[in-house]
Amino acid sequence: MQILSLDSVDSTQNYLKELVKQNKVTPPLAVVAKTQTNGIGSRENTWSGMDGNLFLSFAIPLSNLPKDLKLESASIYFAYLLKDSLSESNSKVWLKWPNDFYIGNKKIGGMITHVVEKTLVCGVGLNIENSPENFAKLDIKISIDELLNKYFESVEKNVLWKQVFSKYELEFHKNKNFFTHKNNLKISLKDVVLQSDGSIISDGERIYSLR
Repeated sequence: MQILSLDSVDSTQNYLKELVKQNKVTPPLAVVAKTQTNGIGSRENTWSGMDGNLFLSFAIPLSNLPKDLKLESASIYFAYLLKDSLSESNSKVWLKWPNDFYIGNKKIGGMITHVVEKTLVCGVGLNIENSPENFAKLDIKISIDELLNKYFESVEKNVLWKQVFSKYELEFHKNKNFFTHKNNLKISLKDVVLQSDGSIISDGERIYSLR
């Protein structure tokens, strides 16, 4: 994975999406910034950019994705690979459905995916050194360079969705005391049923992450 490092940017995700749209780069490619002034969070929220944290986006051609991965569950797939990379360094981080990183009951980051010009663009924010009020930060010491090396080594293995899902499924019970959102509606994860494609069934309705 080629990595483009920036001192500061409004949003690594927007920056990379524009490069892809204008055919100025050839994915796979990642963009990482030391500071980010207008990061993007879930449901069009902003993601606070505090010094020392991870501000990352990467682009992968759709043709390079695992053949059994549904695009609707791409955020789960790539977020879980990052969670796994952190767990290998003894972090207690876990993945709340579908795309949020948690330590205990507090959020430390998240991932969002978009399709741009036959390319999947993934944006990641992770509190490594600092966290805003009501959020937490990573529970281990790891440099951004070390984390990126571990993570992209995992990404480039191109493991099948079913292999990632089999591990994610074992940890899904951690979601039971939390909520997700759909169309601005709050949905309890207490009684939902996880499906093999990464979707959930809530009150008879199938819901995909779409993030």
